Amino acid sequence: MSFLRLDAVTKRFGGLTAVNGLSFELAAGETVGLLGPNGSGKTTALNMISGYLPLSEGSITLSGEAISRLPPEKIAHRGVARTFQLVRALPSLSVGENVLAALAFRKAPLWGAEAEERIGQLLEDVGLAGRADQPADGLTYIDLKRMELARALAADPQLLLLDEWLAGLNPTELRTGIELIAALRDRGITILLVEHVMDAVRALCSRCIVMNTGTKIADGPTAEVLAHPEVVRAYLGQDHA
Repeated sequence: MSFLRLDAVTKRFGGLTAVNGLSFELAAGETVGLLGPNGSGKTTALNMISGYLPLSEGSITLSGEAISRLPPEKIAHRGVARTFQLVRALPSLSVGENVLAALAFRKAPLWGAEAEERIGQLLEDVGLAGRADQPADGLTYIDLKRMELARALAADPQLLLLDEWLAGLNPTELRTGIELIAALRDRGITILLVEHVMDAVRALCSRCIVMNTGTKIADGPTAEVLAHPEVVRAYLGQDHA
């Protein structure tokens, strides 16, 4: 049985079809890239999986149970966590308090000493050890992303949706980010990764799904998919295919 399954998922905004009949499956423990040019529907797909947007048509199941009609908090409680293209920190709080907010709203909330211990573990996992008391509004870009990842991991997710988490990093930060995601993969977390950094996709993803104008155009082993003429054409134009 597939862990995550999308069947003919469609999202319309008025007369615009942003995602059109998208179907794919993820096995537990897979790290899969969801690729495509800007405007291809990738983030909309993540928003439907996480419950942020309702489906116009189709269905989504997680571990065999339908989640398509559940609100975001119920889907999160089923073990789905995500990051966003733009980091959504709580700037008036400390780093630790940002993570505490995530611990407080998960299915099994943590408070007090137990929460403090868990915050320390999560910050260490993402490379922010000992920085719980630092103001969140003083973090660098990469450290904001680390904090956001710690908040996502606070939910003990089975499925992690990463929406261009590696975007905007310099080469050194990118290597660190790849190593961090690889460590999460090695812990058995299922990861769906929306990404434009092909070095990261090749390093992390054994398989890729490619969208263009809302439709899936390829699904298979990463090296084969990235060499597929239709994928090359979608990214680079007709002359490069």
